[in-house]
Amino acid sequence: MSRKRELPTYVSLEEAAEIMSLSTRTIRRRISDGTIPAYQCGRRPIRIRLDELEAALRRIPSARR
Repeated sequence: MSRKRELPTYVSLEEAAEIMSLSTRTIRRRISDGTIPAYQCGRRPIRIRLDELEAALRRIPSARR
């Protein structure tokens, strides 16, 4: 029985901005500061792995205890 290998899903800057409800400029800033890892092969457009984009979110502690 062969297992199907799951490949990571990559999104464009525009798609990442839409997913995160941010501007593409903010996504580019997060890439520059290292918060969001991004990939580019040669002159192709920048791509972001969806799982790494989701991992860039951080939980804000609740004020209630």
